[in-house]
Amino acid sequence: MTKRPIAIMWFRNDLRLADNPALRATTQWAREHDGCVLPVFILDPVISDQLGGATRWWLEKSLTSLDRSIAERCDVSANIGAFSALRLFTGKASGVFDSIMETRPVGAMFWNRLYDQPSITRDTGIKATMMDRGLTCESFKAQLLFEPWEVKTGGGTDFKVFSPFWRACQKSQPPRAPFKAPDTITLFDQIIKGAVELNTLDLSPKPFDWAAGLSERFTPGEKGAMDQLFEFIDDRLQDYADLRDRPDHRVTSELSPHLRFGEISPFQIFHTANHFADANPGKGKTASKFLSELGWREFAHHILFHAKDLRSAPLQDKFRDFAWADAPDDLEAWQRGQTGFPIVDAGMRELWHTGYMHNRVRMIVGSILVKHLLIDWREGLAWFDDTLVDACPANNPFSWQWIGGCGADAAPYFRIFNPVLQGEKFDPKGAYVRQWVPELRDMPEQFIHKPWDASPLILKAAGVTLGETYPVPLIGLKEGRERALAAYQALKKG
Repeated sequence: MTKRPIAIMWFRNDLRLADNPALRATTQWAREHDGCVLPVFILDPVISDQLGGATRWWLEKSLTSLDRSIAERCDVSANIGAFSALRLFTGKASGVFDSIMETRPVGAMFWNRLYDQPSITRDTGIKATMMDRGLTCESFKAQLLFEPWEVKTGGGTDFKVFSPFWRACQKSQPPRAPFKAPDTITLFDQIIKGAVELNTLDLSPKPFDWAAGLSERFTPGEKGAMDQLFEFIDDRLQDYADLRDRPDHRVTSELSPHLRFGEISPFQIFHTANHFADANPGKGKTASKFLSELGWREFAHHILFHAKDLRSAPLQDKFRDFAWADAPDDLEAWQRGQTGFPIVDAGMRELWHTGYMHNRVRMIVGSILVKHLLIDWREGLAWFDDTLVDACPANNPFSWQWIGGCGADAAPYFRIFNPVLQGEKFDPKGAYVRQWVPELRDMPEQFIHKPWDASPLILKAAGVTLGETYPVPLIGLKEGRERALAAYQALKKG
């Protein structure tokens, strides 16, 4: 049994080798102490509670990719034929580390910081325990450009509004440059008690592989993330500012699931986009617009860190007693893309098939659910948590509180998206609707977003029978708007 001191690299939402500060510290410690590296991932209750069906699928693929990448960089003397390079465990993280240290000479532990309260509580306790035992134990900034406690208002308080928050970030010290992956990793090459095989984690979709469409859209893993970044920079970023709200054009980066699992860092994205702006005079505006979306992610984590409960409690207390409708049939119709509003149904069907939805469409489907149908935003959050490949503890609840009008810098109660106007503006020829709602593919352009306005002759020619081949709307647009305004006005008066 080896007596070389072990440095544990605890992977969580940072499943990459490049620009990984904790991994760099781990390999450096091992080198300086003539030790070796033990890469660990633990499916503990904190992480498991944050996973839905789509993110579990992604995690399985990402862990497979990370294990392969670590193995490729192993010291030539390592013999890992009997086990994975990345050691996998289940159970409470503290118990896993206690078990490892009962039989192994662990001298250090490193990880990158997370910002939700359950992770902070877990990590704080583990760090205190390890340091009491005399271990070197450090955490690092890797998932955000700016730590939540680094960005304050002029009065020293936390930001509640995005625009001044992002301006303050831009005036701060520029984000550091990303660094390369380690050339070699001196891996601990002995069996560890309690380590399990990947299939033991039970991450694959069941009872059937509903995620087949996810693999058609995405390639999880660090290489897939970098390929996605460079494809976006080379082919689509130049049009981002003008077309980013158009679901009928593929111009968005689609990097959010890679960011969610840390297969790419925000530092890599930030500096790559800035290099694009430097190399393309006159394109600074489109790069800046893209980076502001990275700023929204920063802001969501800023709010997550300072909020006690972003998932279940509205940030604005007046919404705690809001009279949400009890409408399970409407909720199910929304989930299945059967609302009778074409762009809403297109978005919900895209989500189910690919695990992804264009950001503009996310706002439209969210508004229909929360405002026209008056269904609790937490129902939408739960569905997105289960079906989005990029669902994370910050962005998803932050976005749902925004659309519900109860969060930070939220959409005001009177901002109610009209799905017909939104469709006509952002999917003017109906290409997005035709792709995902094929029963409407033959509708004329002027009626694709409002088939109920078409004459019986036009509907017949398009092969559409409302209420049979395609549903009638769950609620009238005017009726839904007036009902929402009345409910929000009552709340305001109360």
